[in-house]
Amino acid sequence: MHFAGVDIGSTMTKVVLIDKSDNQLSCIKGPTGPEHRRLANEVMRQALQQASLQIDDISYIIATGYGRLNVPFADRQITELSCHARGVSTLFPGVRTAIDIGGQDAKCMRIHDGRLISFVMNDKCAAGTGRFLEVTATALGIKLEDMGDISLKATKRIHISNLCTIFAQQEVIALLSRGEKPENIVAGLHDALASRVAALARRLGIEPDLVLTGGVAKNIGMVRAMKDSLGCEVLVPEEPLITGALGAAILAKEIYTKAVEAGQVLPTKSRRLEKATFFAEEHR
Repeated sequence: MHFAGVDIGSTMTKVVLIDKSDNQLSCIKGPTGPEHRRLANEVMRQALQQASLQIDDISYIIATGYGRLNVPFADRQITELSCHARGVSTLFPGVRTAIDIGGQDAKCMRIHDGRLISFVMNDKCAAGTGRFLEVTATALGIKLEDMGDISLKATKRIHISNLCTIFAQQEVIALLSRGEKPENIVAGLHDALASRVAALARRLGIEPDLVLTGGVAKNIGMVRAMKDSLGCEVLVPEEPLITGALGAAILAKEIYTKAVEAGQVLPTKSRRLEKATFFAEEHR
């Protein structure tokens, strides 16, 4: 038996395939574009190819993320908060607090035994998200993916007084015109974002183990800034982008297994073939 989790986020789409023992068979990531349905099909096709499987080999599929309703071959949709909690706890069984910083939002979650207990979320303002770094990186004339390494060269951390992304962009330009070094500005930007997210997390309450996920967790400078702002150790998965998709796949296996044990009606062979047919038609 095989199971799949599809996470269509605001900036990236991820698919994880697992077997009945929770072993990852494949993991594919791709940028989220305007055509969620077609992208979901393409990323799933790549994941199946990597695992040498067909769509009809997948026993159960769960979709999550902003675009979860646009995954036509999914058996069920579950919120990204529940899927992130399950995915993080699979990788770090002792996790009690998880912070996910994506391109368009930041989520702070309290977790117990793999289940989401409570959460707070910022999805209204770019200042507490990866978008803050993306916009300011453009103002600095550097690549977003280079910000972490650049910040490690800083000799001081420039205080960024504006938390608003647009005003922070203007402040960065003013700092450059005064001759401040880019690496010192980047370190300050990391501190500003970390401070904003840490304040959000404190509203929820912080308890170790604490895990940081999302695209921003791939930035070594941000991980350091989060440690400093939170005052505790911060754990990061080997691939921090896939926790939602992994959690969705794990939940797919659990839901399927419980349904079989309870004798419930599950997707039939014909339904599985119907999905495979749709999948094939989308790729003509």
